[in-house]
Amino acid sequence: MKDLLKFLQRYNNLIIFLILESVAIYIIVTRNYYHNTKAVNNVRRLSYGVETKVSEAKNYFYLREMNEVLANENTELRNTINKITRNENPIFLFLTVSDTTYRQTYEYTSARVTSNSVNKQYNFFTIDKGTKSGLAPEMAVIADGSVAGIIAGCSENFSIVMSLINLDFRLSARIKSNGYFGSIAWDGKDYRTALLNDIPQHIDVNVGDTIETTGYSAIFPEGIIIGTVSEFEKPGSDFYTIKVQLKTDFRKLYHVNIVANKRKEEFIELEKTTQ
Repeated sequence: MKDLLKFLQRYNNLIIFLILESVAIYIIVTRNYYHNTKAVNNVRRLSYGVETKVSEAKNYFYLREMNEVLANENTELRNTINKITRNENPIFLFLTVSDTTYRQTYEYTSARVTSNSVNKQYNFFTIDKGTKSGLAPEMAVIADGSVAGIIAGCSENFSIVMSLINLDFRLSARIKSNGYFGSIAWDGKDYRTALLNDIPQHIDVNVGDTIETTGYSAIFPEGIIIGTVSEFEKPGSDFYTIKVQLKTDFRKLYHVNIVANKRKEEFIELEKTTQ
């Protein structure tokens, strides 16, 4: 009680001023139509602004949940398309001859990225699914329909993925417009670009040409986008130096799809016997 009295005695002038100021504002607002309207509008504007910010915050936190739902739906859709394609009547095979899923059976699983690196020479990222979900090393990983990496190792609940922006990463790739193929590799300089090698100089190459997977390996399906040609030059050798703008933004990786080739073992065994 003594402390309260001391506080009132010390700040009595300020307290009296605030009380009188509040009374004056109340009288002005309630007795004057113009000021009353202004005050009501300001209060409404303030409350609307607060509600908008709260709504935006809720939508932001809900966005991740929505993205996860969409990723799972995309995975289910890919698997459904695979089943439909495999069950098509052989009489109409000529209509689907370019559809690689008819010749190779793939299954898709969605996952989330839990850690990632982009500023090293040997970059990897971790996803939240492992052997318990049917994942295994040397499975393809794609993000937003484009190449992201290859699984390097698995535990029960997690997997380590070798990123495309890793100096050890190699993948057969081709120019979509003319079918000429080479090898895509990262040069360790810019996480947004890679190099397409072994393309002979006698063919036409243009800026903007789409680069995609060939499907020659048992890992990636045919026709997965890698990126587009951003620039090229003719050095002293017989092959172009082609820089590819990667479609995958490795700084924004969150939802990915893992692609499992169900006929991979058969493919590998056949290659071994012929070699």
